[in-house]
Amino acid sequence: MAQPVKVRILDREYLVTSEENQEEVQRIAEYVNEKLREVQNNTEGLSDKKTAILAALNIAGEYFQLLKEQDDLLSRLRQRTELLIHNIDSVMG
Repeated sequence: MAQPVKVRILDREYLVTSEENQEEVQRIAEYVNEKLREVQNNTEGLSDKKTAILAALNIAGEYFQLLKEQDDLLSRLRQRTELLIHNIDSVMG
């Protein structure tokens, strides 16, 4: 059941309704807040909207990098599995 959770992002409070538990929602909000602060600290005079867009692009970039790393890992795992199966088959005759 969705529960409302109060989070604080860029010194503003928001009530977020989520199926996740309160600790997970807080963890996500802290991460988003951290990314927004990074953008603010590395740029000057951006509007809140532009700050949010840049932070979203940074988060999306990290997400897609993780997807690529996951794909690469799964590919290496498949290759190793196939090699092991081949080695087992060759020993078993």
